[in-house]
Amino acid sequence: MLQPPHHPLQVAAVPAQRTPAREDDAGPWHSDAACRRDEAGLFFAPSKEPTAARLAREEAAKRVCARCPVMVECREHALMQPEPYGVWGGLTAAERRVALARRRRRDIELTAATTSEHIAAAG
Repeated sequence: MLQPPHHPLQVAAVPAQRTPAREDDAGPWHSDAACRRDEAGLFFAPSKEPTAARLAREEAAKRVCARCPVMVECREHALMQPEPYGVWGGLTAAERRVALARRRRRDIELTAATTSEHIAAAG
């Protein structure tokens, strides 16, 4: 079971019950995650964390993500779930909200462009 976001996690930052069922010969993507080692507490905010401490912690977490071999898979997981807390795939929760909004806007624009092309071709 997930711990509340205000407690640092003492286990893997990617809970097994919420990960996709994708496994390959090497196992699930999160088994290779850098955050599974000793920095898991960096990825989730303790309660009433001061802003300066939060920013420093998030930057440290992003440095771990930057060297992670499965950063892209982690980021996609967090965007598809969507994960409401913590640093996942090198993005904070706020940065993921922005990325999702951009993705939705791009999808709407692509759909509109495709619809316009079909209407023009039919007309």
